[in-house]
Amino acid sequence: MSTQPQTISNANVPATATLVKTTLVAIVVATILLLTTILPAEYGVDPIGTGRMLGLTAISSPPVEQGAPTATTGGPLVPNPLGPIGQYPAEFKVDTREIVVGPYQFVEYKYRLEKGATMLFSWSANLVPIYDFHADPDGSPAPEPVSFDKESTRQASGSFVAPFAGIHGWFWENPGGDTLRISLTTAGFYSAATEFRSPRRRESHELLGLDRLIMLRTPQPAVGNAAQR
Repeated sequence: MSTQPQTISNANVPATATLVKTTLVAIVVATILLLTTILPAEYGVDPIGTGRMLGLTAISSPPVEQGAPTATTGGPLVPNPLGPIGQYPAEFKVDTREIVVGPYQFVEYKYRLEKGATMLFSWSANLVPIYDFHADPDGSPAPEPVSFDKESTRQASGSFVAPFAGIHGWFWENPGGDTLRISLTTAGFYSAATEFRSPRRRESHELLGLDRLIMLRTPQPAVGNAAQR
């Protein structure tokens, strides 16, 4: 018995042009989904701003937990008003640092302040960030932030009196492709400083007391000169 060679039909084989077109469409769709939803929701990266408009960057933001105030001598740093003077049970603290924010990233830097506590601040940036000075009040596991200032600016200096107990501070977002650098200096009757970054990162920072600040500012003798004496 002889067998006849089978003829392979090309009727169901897609053309090369169709395969290329389908592949390009899939790549474009995947890129759009990556930029508009996946990066903002999973990593807090929002290169075209759709994540912020759709509320997706909040998914990657670290949840703010209201911890107990740091213990201080004499109790919480609540002012005792005596006419124009407000006396506190402990000295004020000082904090100064440079905060670096990568392209399309954000950072929150907040202080623990009791109701009526005062803070002085000054900050400046090399770029114009998306900016919001706000606070998260105590009393709820998921407090609604209260905004005080959203002005578009590269620097701000002023004073702040906490209208309620909670964590108070800044949200800075870098909307561009260059590195954002922020120089921040504060002094006030706060008990803790916490830096929040995406995704879900938080870091507590040491606060300087007056004795530590004076020691850092005082020039130290050179080792060689001390040995010769």
